[in-house]
Amino acid sequence: MESFIHEDFMLGTATARELYHQHAEKMPIIDFHNHLNPRNIYEDSCYNNMTEVWLGGDHYKWRVMRAAGVPEELITGNREPLEKFVVWSYTVQNCIGNPLYHWTHLELKRYFGIDTVLTPDFAGDIWDACNEKLKTREYSNRNLLRMQNVEVLCTTDDPADDLEWHKSMAGEDFSIRVLPTFRPEKALGIEKADFPSYIRRIEEKTGLNISSLADVISALKKRLDYFIGAGCRVTDHSLEGSFYMPSDYEEGNIIYKKRMAGASLSSEEVAKYRGFLLTELGREYARRNLVMQLHIGAIRSNSTRMLKKLGPDTGFDSLNDFNYAPQLSALLDDMDQTEELPKTILYYLNPKDAEMLASMAGNFQSNTHGIRGKIQLGSAWWFCDHKNGMERQMNALSDVGLISTFIGMLTDSRSFLSFPRHEYFRRILCNRIGALVENGEYPKDMHYLGEMIENICYNNAKAYFNL
Repeated sequence: MESFIHEDFMLGTATARELYHQHAEKMPIIDFHNHLNPRNIYEDSCYNNMTEVWLGGDHYKWRVMRAAGVPEELITGNREPLEKFVVWSYTVQNCIGNPLYHWTHLELKRYFGIDTVLTPDFAGDIWDACNEKLKTREYSNRNLLRMQNVEVLCTTDDPADDLEWHKSMAGEDFSIRVLPTFRPEKALGIEKADFPSYIRRIEEKTGLNISSLADVISALKKRLDYFIGAGCRVTDHSLEGSFYMPSDYEEGNIIYKKRMAGASLSSEEVAKYRGFLLTELGREYARRNLVMQLHIGAIRSNSTRMLKKLGPDTGFDSLNDFNYAPQLSALLDDMDQTEELPKTILYYLNPKDAEMLASMAGNFQSNTHGIRGKIQLGSAWWFCDHKNGMERQMNALSDVGLISTFIGMLTDSRSFLSFPRHEYFRRILCNRIGALVENGEYPKDMHYLGEMIENICYNNAKAYFNL
């Protein structure tokens, strides 16, 4: 069965087709948030088969396989790779309306030149054809990135990481810039069981005695400067519950010392510590011209049974439904009052928060540096990065802000085959703008519109992250 992925896939108007083929299609990729392993990029290894490259660690796929009734042993167990691939082909056939159906076939076409629809009937032939190519150096990790015209990618890294792979790649003649992202999640997670041991780890990395909250801040600043020395342009924070209550240093220090003494904390104390530290970090980001990402709204590891069996990040997370507009407003305002609010990207996971965050961003755009879109409504993320979710994000941004300043798409992925998601986004973007023009809601000024599309796909991000 021939694939439905033709050159005008998802492009419903002549204007959309012109915007995509003349402008969006040619732009390089800046993937400013992903979870690729920098060691795998540095070592530039090849994969043994399609199951390894496609299904290994990809909890998007694992979730739908479970929903399709596939036994866990054929998902994360030790069954033969071909068996797993065949049951994945069965699952794909059931994925009508799910973005994985489109992504799967975009990946087959863009990386392997395969136009056949993946079904159990054709799984064996596709398996053989793809594996034959994976054996060659042309399909090494770095070459998979080159195939998609990736220019910059930002991995996600803990402050205690030594960044050896990033630094090694920076010294090579490698055309793709692989930059670290500073993610101080464990330092903010004062309520977690491993918090004291993490503080000890940061002590070892910095050589500092961390006996107070001031010491925590000093140690993180030291690690932040280390990251900047390795090319860091962006930071990241996952906010999954109450994350801000007004506090001062004295109160935050008492809370820190109480926790380090082994006492448990109230939810109010946790929010006060986290809010104070997050605010202080934000000010440091602003001083260093770094971007602060806030990913808001996940509820993680819902299945205790499967957490014990497989660990975290294995497909048992979902979206939360807590309300946080007053907290977020207070957090941003705390930094903005002294003009120390960094460039900030606000990502929602629950679609109910789209318009709230789009309007919240507008409260803090004023700046003396002429930054376009200083506060961004982040791209549709995780459970929202499908066609409906991307269109909703674009609509929310257009309704109350400026989509022309948008910094575009990211993969948020652990897979080297995920980069056609940028193409998917670009087609949806061009189709939406094309529809506005064809409906008579905006003039057919192709010079301006083409420039705007190129900016959203590439140029805006390049300027925003100082690349």
